[in-house]
Amino acid sequence: MSIKEKLYQECVFYVEKREQTIQEIISSNKKALLSETKSSAGDKHETGRAMLQLEMEKAGQQIAVVHQMKETLAKVDTVNSHDLVRLGSVIITENMNYFIAISLGKTIIDNKDYFIISSSSPIGKMFLGKKEGDEVVFNGKSITIQSIL
Repeated sequence: MSIKEKLYQECVFYVEKREQTIQEIISSNKKALLSETKSSAGDKHETGRAMLQLEMEKAGQQIAVVHQMKETLAKVDTVNSHDLVRLGSVIITENMNYFIAISLGKTIIDNKDYFIISSSSPIGKMFLGKKEGDEVVFNGKSITIQSIL
């Protein structure tokens, strides 16, 4: 399995785990809403239901983000390499390695550090369209692209 495929699998695993967690929260909140019974403290009951509704809305928004991540991952090409940085590119630099996919953060694959970043992140935007040997300046630091996989 290539490094690009391993990084991609890391992204897929992250998105699936996040979706599962959110679905469990939604399920738990649905059960809680159904089990809420009217008590003599009516205001407490209504406040509890309102809080659960807010949690459900929040979970719904998180599910939308997960679906957006899935759509982005579906566009990632793990087979081909390109001359210019694009979605799915692995960027090797002198200090750090990057994978353009979704915002996931730092991960370690084969004892090497990689930052899995979104193409819409500030550094992701700087890398897009660049080629080997190009330089970007991020947070006052110069980063030279050594290779693109």
